[in-house]
Amino acid sequence: MKRKLNKYIFATLLLLPLMVSGADLNENNTDQRFMEGVELYTAGKYNEALEIWKSLYNEGYRSAGLNYNIANACFKINDIPGAILFYERALLLKPSGEDIRYNLEIARTMVVDKFNEVPEVFFITWFNFISLSARSDTWAAVSILSFILFFLLLSLYLFSSRYRLKVASFWIALSLLIVSGSTLAFSLRNRYLLNYSGKAIVDCPQVSGRSSPDERGNELFLIHEGTKVTVTDSLKVWYEIRLPDGNKGWVPRNCVEKI
Repeated sequence: MKRKLNKYIFATLLLLPLMVSGADLNENNTDQRFMEGVELYTAGKYNEALEIWKSLYNEGYRSAGLNYNIANACFKINDIPGAILFYERALLLKPSGEDIRYNLEIARTMVVDKFNEVPEVFFITWFNFISLSARSDTWAAVSILSFILFFLLLSLYLFSSRYRLKVASFWIALSLLIVSGSTLAFSLRNRYLLNYSGKAIVDCPQVSGRSSPDERGNELFLIHEGTKVTVTDSLKVWYEIRLPDGNKGWVPRNCVEKI
């Protein structure tokens, strides 16, 4: 019992707002508004803090810290779908965030639906983790630079008359070509995961998955708020979603919020 109590005390401590540095939110006015949210959160005024932080998010500001704080505020006002949504968004920007992952797991325990998820292949998990460890444009810059150096060394290999220099330039050029291709793949994967992966959170208290994108479709399953799904198709006001166990169905678009 004591161990369980300690766990939830620790969880409560993790729900304290995360300070965001000026590197995350550049403008002074933005920093000031963010800190106003921190003060309101600390004072227990979670709705007011959430309003400020969400306004920053809606204006286009993105950081793991901002998403994390929004999630914490949602959790405090018992908006579990909102908390899960923003913990997931924070985790995308900071996949190594242990506090984010821990709080996300706590929020998930409050979701009604429990699924036996199809496990992700280790290589894909590893590839995604590396792709998200830097910005997409950073990976792209490394790829371009590596490709330019590859051409320079390839030229050295083709036109040099010294054997040792030719061998060294060949292997270094080959390595740079591999680096260029790998970092380009990381850049594209990063962009896909952040913008096009289709991962989403159910936002309605409960919704039926139907066999077709209309109310006349047969009910295939019933899911509840907070469940994580994958959007696989869309038609007008409907999304086709795939559940963690692989089942598919159509749900109203307004019942699903993309991560």
